[in-house]
Formats: sequence, C-alpha cells, structure tokens
Amino acid sequence: MPATPMPRSVCVYCGSRMGADPAYAEAARDAGARIAQNGWRLVYGAGDVGLMGEVANAAQSNGAEVFGVIPVHLFDREVGKRDLSTFVITENMHERKKVMYMNSDAIVVLPGGAGSLDEFFEVLTWRQLGLHDKPILLLNTNGYWDPLLALAQHVVTQGFADASMLAFVTPCDTPAEMEAALHASWA
Repeated sequence: MPATPMPRSVCVYCGSRMGADPAYAEAARDAGARIAQNGWRLVYGAGDVGLMGEVANAAQSNGAEVFGVIPVHLFDREVGKRDLSTFVITENMHERKKVMYMNSDAIVVLPGGAGSLDEFFEVLTWRQLGLHDKPILLLNTNGYWDPLLALAQHVVTQGFADASMLAFVTPCDTPAEMEAALHASWA
C-alpha cells in the first residue's frame, strides 16, 4: 500500500504581539483558516500569544495539523502552545528557524517585529544563494510591509543585490491573495 503523501506545509512567521491595527489579527485568523481549509499543515513558532496565537488557533479550529517549534528560553514568554499536532522545543533560535524551514514547503510572513524580520531575511538570503526555491510571501495587511518592500528596491537600486532578488518575494494584500499565490506556486 503506498504511503499517504504529507500535506503541503506553510510556515508562518509573525509577531508574538497583536500590533497596533486590529486588521493584523483578523488577517492572521483568516490566513490560519485558509491554511486549514486547503488541507495544508501550519508550521509556526508554537506561541499562544499575539498573531502567532491567532493564526494557530484559527488553523486548529478549522481542522489543520499544526506543527509548532519554540526555543526553551521563549517557552514562558510566548506561552508555548502544547495542544498542537506536533510540538518541538529547541535549544535556541537558530535551531527553531532550521526546524521550521526544514518542515515547510512555503514561507508566509505576517506583520511582526525583529524576530519576523530575522526569519524573513534568512530565508530570503538562502533563496538568493540558491539553497531553496520555496515561495516566500509577505502578507502585506494594510501596507504593513510597504517600507520593507521599498528597502528591498533600494538595495537593488543601490547595487547591493541583483533585481532577481525582488522576484523571490510575493507581496499579498489579503489572505485570499496569499491562498491564490500558494496555489499558483504549487501548480
């Protein structure tokens, strides 16, 4: 009997805070629900706070498998969510990012802070170096990532990256656009 293929896995990087705009939490819930409705698995930072908690709870309540990865030093701060399909505790942030990346087929970055930026730039750099070809999407809720997109254009304009780098990132204004972009990238 052939093995059942693993569902596609979507790694979501996002804030452990809610942010200033209620639309961020609404988009996180919508993204989590869409991941579940497509039969995809959510891979995320295993927190139960902020946008992380919103996306995970929405994915779970809509029937998704949820794979969470949290470093031991953030377990209390991010309120490690233990009721996940898979729950991994790592020794440090580097290991967390590696486990999340290795267990995903695509990366989606929701609004977040320095940690989300760190995660984004790492997978973007790996893509630029040809280490992977996974889709990288920015969920640009209410223009949150507009300054980041402008910075990326500036880096290219100033000669520090080839214009091809810009094609490695797909901005999506809504979770519906995110869903469509994921389908298109896997077609």
